[in-house]
Amino acid sequence: MHKKLFSSGVKGVLAACIFAGVLTSCHKDKPAANNDNNNPAPSVSTGDTTAIKEDSLRYLMYQIMQVTYADGGRTANRGLPTYYWYSSVPVLNPFDTKFANADSLLAAMKRYAINPTTNAPYDRYSFLDRSGVLTNKLMNGVSSSTTYFSASGDLGLQYAPVLADANGTVRIFVLYTDKNSPAGKAGVTRGWEITGINGVTSFSSTSSSLSYIYRSIMESDNVSLEFKRPDGTKVTYALAQSTYNINPVVFDTVFSVPVGLSTQKVGYFVFYTYASTFNANGQPTVTKTELDKVFTKFQSAGIKNLIVDLRYNGGGATTTAEYLDSAIAPSSAANNLMYSYQYNDKLMAVINDIQLTSKVNFPSQTGGLQLDNVFFVVSRNTASASELTINNLKPYMSVKLIGDSTYGKPVGFIDFNITMYDANHQQKYLADLYAINFETKNAKGEGGYYTGMAANTFANDYVNVPWGSTSDQNLQQAVSFISDGKFQTINKNARAAREAVNLFTPIEKATPLSTFNGMVDFRLSKEARRR
Repeated sequence: MHKKLFSSGVKGVLAACIFAGVLTSCHKDKPAANNDNNNPAPSVSTGDTTAIKEDSLRYLMYQIMQVTYADGGRTANRGLPTYYWYSSVPVLNPFDTKFANADSLLAAMKRYAINPTTNAPYDRYSFLDRSGVLTNKLMNGVSSSTTYFSASGDLGLQYAPVLADANGTVRIFVLYTDKNSPAGKAGVTRGWEITGINGVTSFSSTSSSLSYIYRSIMESDNVSLEFKRPDGTKVTYALAQSTYNINPVVFDTVFSVPVGLSTQKVGYFVFYTYASTFNANGQPTVTKTELDKVFTKFQSAGIKNLIVDLRYNGGGATTTAEYLDSAIAPSSAANNLMYSYQYNDKLMAVINDIQLTSKVNFPSQTGGLQLDNVFFVVSRNTASASELTINNLKPYMSVKLIGDSTYGKPVGFIDFNITMYDANHQQKYLADLYAINFETKNAKGEGGYYTGMAANTFANDYVNVPWGSTSDQNLQQAVSFISDGKFQTINKNARAAREAVNLFTPIEKATPLSTFNGMVDFRLSKEARRR
C-alpha cells in the first residue's frame, strides 16, 4: 500500500482546522494531541482572526517543510519533511516571539544551509505567496499581478532604466510586452521609450525617482504613460491593469545567414515565461498553441540553427521546459533520459513507495528539427526552468550560451496551497508555500549551477534595440558563430562608447524584473494528491 501524502484539500493542500481554539491537522484519523514535543499545536484566541491565521500559517508551513507531509508527524523518525535542506535547520518553535510572522520564520530557516563555494546560504529562493495568484499564472496561463500586490492582473510590460548622462539623468525603455496584455494590445513594444509617467517627464537615478517609476508602472491599477517610438513620434496611453491569457512568445522570425558560398535559415524567438502548456483542466493553453505555431514555422523553413532568447525569462512550469526541450532535441534523444530529480534523503529513501516522479525521459518522437546548434540568449535574469531547458539539452546536441551568466537556480518547488478551517467550518486561504523541494540533474548527472551557467561569449543587452535588429549584439554573436565558427571578442568595459551612439544598457541592480524566478512542478502536486 502506498502512503498517503496529504490530507484532504485542493492542490494537495495540507489544511488546518481550528475548533475550540485549538489547531489540529485535518486527517481522517485523529492525530495525537502534540505531534512534536518541541512544537506543540498552539492554543489560540478565537477572537483574533488575524492572529489565528498567522499562527496557523506559521505552524503548517513549518510542519510541511520540517516535520512531515504524510502522517501528521507522528512517526518516530519525524515523518517525511519536504524541505530540500531540512537537515541543516535545527528544531525551531514556529511560535517563538522572535518570529513576527510566517515570513520571518521562513527567512530564518533559509539561513542554515550554507553553500561552501560562496559561504552564503543556498536558499535565496523560497517564499510565501500570500495573494495566491502565482499558481493561476503559471498553471493556467492567466496573468496576475506581476508584483503579487493584487489579483487584478497587470499591464504586461517590463521596463529598464538607463543612465542618460553623467548627471544621473535616467531614461526608461520598454524591455518587452505580452501581445495579449493592455500594453501589448496598445502596440507598445521593445525599444519604445517611456518619456512621461502621469505627467512627470524628468527622472533621475535617485532611489526616490526609481521607486516612483516602479510603483507607477508595476503597482498602480491605472497609469498614463507617454511613449516615444524609435521613429521619434510620440503617443500617450492610459493603461489599466487587466487579466489576460499569457502569450509568452514575444517575437519570432526566420532569417538567412551566409555560410560559405550558400546561406542557412536560422530560427529566432523570444520566450519570457514558462506558463504551462496545459491548464489545470487538461486543456491546451496559449503557451502550447504559440509554441506549436513557432516550431511548425521553423520546421517548414528548414532551419539549421535555432536562437532561443531567454534573457528575461525567470522560469515557471517544469513541464513547459520539457515541452520545449522535446521540440528542440535531435531524434537521437528520443526515449532517453531528459533529467532526474533529487529530493531530500528521507523522501529518496521511500521514493518508490510514495510514487513521486524521479526521472523524466524525452518522448518517443522529438520535434524533427535537424539542428547544427541551438543558441540561448541569457542574462542574470535567466533562471530556473530556463536553466533546466538548457541543461537538459547539453548531453544531446551543441548548446551555446550568449550574453552573460545566468541567475543560478538548479532547484525547484512543489506547489503547497495552505488553508485552514475556522470555527464555523469555513475554509480560509492562507498562502501558497514555495519552499525548495528538489534539485535536477541532466542525463550526464550535471547540475549544481548555484552561481549560474557561464555564457560561452559575452554580449551587451542594448535595451533600446528592437527585437530581431542587426544592432543586437546577442544576435550578432550567433550570426558570427554560424558564419565563421567563432564568436566575436567584445570588451565588457566598452559600454560608454556604445552609449555615446545611443545604445543603452540598464542600470545594474536599479530595478529588478518584477517576475517570478523559479520552477514549479505541478505534476508532483497532482502525484501528492493520490490516495
